[in-house]
Amino acid sequence: MAKEKSLIVDPWTIVSHPMLTEKAIGKIESENKLVFIVKRTSSKKQIKWAVEKAFNVKVDAVNVMISQKGHKKAWVKLSKDFSASDIATRFGML
Repeated sequence: MAKEKSLIVDPWTIVSHPMLTEKAIGKIESENKLVFIVKRTSSKKQIKWAVEKAFNVKVDAVNVMISQKGHKKAWVKLSKDFSASDIATRFGML
C-alpha cells in the first residue's frame, strides 16, 4: 500500500523564519524577493504554497539552496502586483 502524505495546514511548519542579512535586504529592495529559512525536507511547491498562505501574496518563483551550516534557504520572487518591501515592513522585517 502506498504511503499517504499528511496534509500540512499551518504554513509556518514549512517557513521557519526570514533572513535579515544585508544581502537579503538588498534582494527585497532590488529584485522584489523575500529570503527565508525553511524546513529542510520541503519542496519548492510546498514553500510556494506556504508563503502564499502566510503572507497572502502571489509567488512567481522559488529558488532554494542548502547552506554550509545545513539550513535550507529559499529565495521567493513575488509577483509584480505585490511589493516585497511592503510585506517585510508589515511583518517587522525592515
